[in-house]
Amino acid sequence: MSSPFRFEIVARDPNTRARAGLLHTPHGVIETPVFMPVGTAATVKAIDQDALEELGVRLLLANTYHLYLRPGHETVQQLGGLHRFMGWPHAILTDSGGFQIMSLQGLGKVTEEGFHFRSHLDGSTHFLSPEDAVNVQLSLGADIIMMLDQCLAYPATEEATRRAARLTVRWARRARQHFDRIQTGDAPASVSTGPRRPNSEPRAPALFGIVQGGVDRELRREAAEQMVELGFEGYAIGGLAVGEPKEVMYEIAEFTASHLPEERPRYLMGVGTPADLVECAARGVDMFDCVLPTRNARNACLFTSQGRISIRNARYACDPSPVDPTCLCRVCRRYSRGYLRHLFTAREVLAAMLATYHNLYFYLDTMMKIRQAICSGEYGTYWSRVRTGP
Repeated sequence: MSSPFRFEIVARDPNTRARAGLLHTPHGVIETPVFMPVGTAATVKAIDQDALEELGVRLLLANTYHLYLRPGHETVQQLGGLHRFMGWPHAILTDSGGFQIMSLQGLGKVTEEGFHFRSHLDGSTHFLSPEDAVNVQLSLGADIIMMLDQCLAYPATEEATRRAARLTVRWARRARQHFDRIQTGDAPASVSTGPRRPNSEPRAPALFGIVQGGVDRELRREAAEQMVELGFEGYAIGGLAVGEPKEVMYEIAEFTASHLPEERPRYLMGVGTPADLVECAARGVDMFDCVLPTRNARNACLFTSQGRISIRNARYACDPSPVDPTCLCRVCRRYSRGYLRHLFTAREVLAAMLATYHNLYFYLDTMMKIRQAICSGEYGTYWSRVRTGP
């Protein structure tokens, strides 16, 4: 199977580790650093695909765990794969399901073989191995797929962190070998290679490895070096933004990124706030995802150039100004704070839709400014300005 996946760096900031690049995928080229909105169940909550395209989104994240349980990866495959299923012609990254299983709080158990877990939907029992995670994501037909990893919440004991990091490396080896066998046709006939378009050759997705190790620098270094030896198309930094202090997260993200190949994309999973994006781009990260802009939007929390605001606050009841006077999104150009507050207090569906659009615009505009600052060689100045802002 051929793979059009390629990553090229087009600019580097002279005063930081920030770099701008182009990520070539089967469904288009993505400018990096990039923020991926999270489409948990093949949809980004409270916004449709037309609006996402209008915002300039070209790479979405979908959750393997949720799609595996409902409607099932076989169903998605039968309906033409995830792109056709959700009407999304651009690139998709699927996670492995490991983080969701970690979050089940007593419904999951990890062994050397993989994860044993019960569905949060109906209590049914399931098993997911590193090989299964590859198979499920191939059935979904994503452009970028993630290996299965064990992610721990913070704080974790030194022993638990070491076990999880080393188990993740062993799972990475299994995932890499299984993926390669599929590409060379050596996998069992029952293993799916994903949806096919009529009269087209199958196109292999990119498989990313995940570096674990908690906040232990030595474990992170060891795990990164072993992942690099396995030769993935990209590398993710996992196990951060799980409760550790911000400065620790930034330090470990930078340290781990420094041990990953320059010519491969680096993906910091589950991060974060707009400030986190700016901070971690300066530390050499190329890809981000987080539910924060959409989840906050549904809870009436809006991001602005002056900081977050809770639009339900009574002070906005008679406020005729836009959510953010400096914002050029169509929500800020048309609607007032007073109107958005009214929608939320009246529990109108439109409230979540408009708030989600604005928050995603704010995030994507932040990413555009990050790329522009890198390409102009002024990222250090931009970084400092953001740090001293509101």
